[in-house]
Amino acid sequence: MLTTFETISKNFKIKPQNYYIDNWIFQMHYRVTTLIFLVATIMVTSRQYIGEHIKCISDKGVPEHVMNTFCFFTTTFTVVKHYDDDLVAKGHVAHPGVGSYGFNSTEPIQRHAYYQWVPFVLFGQAIMFHLTHLLWKKFEGRRLRRLIDGLRYGAFSLLETEVQVKDKKIPTKDKKVEFMKKIREAFIKRIYFNKSWSRWLVFCEILNVFNVVLQVYITDQFLDKQFFTLGVDLMNDGLAQTVTVLDEVFPKVTKCTFHKYGPSGSIQLHDAMCVMALNIINEKIYIFLWFWFIFLFAISCLAVLWRLVTILMHARSKKFNQIVFATSCPGKLNPWNMLTVTQRCDFTDWLFLKYLAKNMDGLVFKELFLGLAEDLEENKRPLISLESDEEAGTLEKPRKFD
Repeated sequence: MLTTFETISKNFKIKPQNYYIDNWIFQMHYRVTTLIFLVATIMVTSRQYIGEHIKCISDKGVPEHVMNTFCFFTTTFTVVKHYDDDLVAKGHVAHPGVGSYGFNSTEPIQRHAYYQWVPFVLFGQAIMFHLTHLLWKKFEGRRLRRLIDGLRYGAFSLLETEVQVKDKKIPTKDKKVEFMKKIREAFIKRIYFNKSWSRWLVFCEILNVFNVVLQVYITDQFLDKQFFTLGVDLMNDGLAQTVTVLDEVFPKVTKCTFHKYGPSGSIQLHDAMCVMALNIINEKIYIFLWFWFIFLFAISCLAVLWRLVTILMHARSKKFNQIVFATSCPGKLNPWNMLTVTQRCDFTDWLFLKYLAKNMDGLVFKELFLGLAEDLEENKRPLISLESDEEAGTLEKPRKFD
């Protein structure tokens, strides 16, 4: 199992990213949550620390390994009336849900079959949390990387010759100027992006919210509609309860019935009591997931709300832009330069500019922003607006700040 953890850790090392095409809340979905589900999958499939997933006690009429295999691949069950807290506390019932149950009994029972599918469901959910990232990455198409690749170390471009430091290259001063001119031209002429660039990002952020809701629904259905209120029920049970909601959803001891033909052809019933060792891990996983889903849903909604604020405010408030870009470059941007640039930006322009700032050294971005303002002031016209990667030939009117 430790070898498997090492393999997973190679792909999910916590280290600085070279390029950012999303925000930290987006990363909580496809990096952190995916890792949580993968680790949970490894835990429930490991026998090194947990031992046998199921161990059944029966009479000598059925071999132990046969009973264990039968009860694992079919379904074990518990008797609903034996979940009574008083019966368990007074010792009238051996374990919650485990008591007498006759051959032709009509007592209501609760069957437990989910434990066979837990690793498959967890792994599938891990993939689903990664899908929105793959979708956005596919559409983004490395546009940001192609633009800024030559300026990763532009802040150190002080010489006339290129400097090689291990596998990193520091461009010359002339190369730096050339790269920055290329970015400004690409930004003004929309060479690398169009309006759908921002629409797809917003769509994927909204999709993250719906995905969390979908995963809660899938988990609730998987646990026989007992997951949705799991955390609330657990807190309401308190410490005084002998039988808690965990004993019902993740029973540690269950019943199993094996039928076979006797020597004379009559049906013989073999009753077994099964210890579900794996459920001690399952309950911890799903309790954590209950609280994690609440946290993830809350921050995902805040991310969508923030995106709505940026759509409404990016071209209406100078103060808002000063606050947003203050985190991307040292000192304050010149107010006139900011007006010159943001006044001619629609939301896609503004968002793309923000991600350029996020992927550049602060001093390099400040220099780029100044050059972009000078180019726009010199041209005295708004940015070219394209609905596709080909030139559409329509111009947008500049907006005024309140």
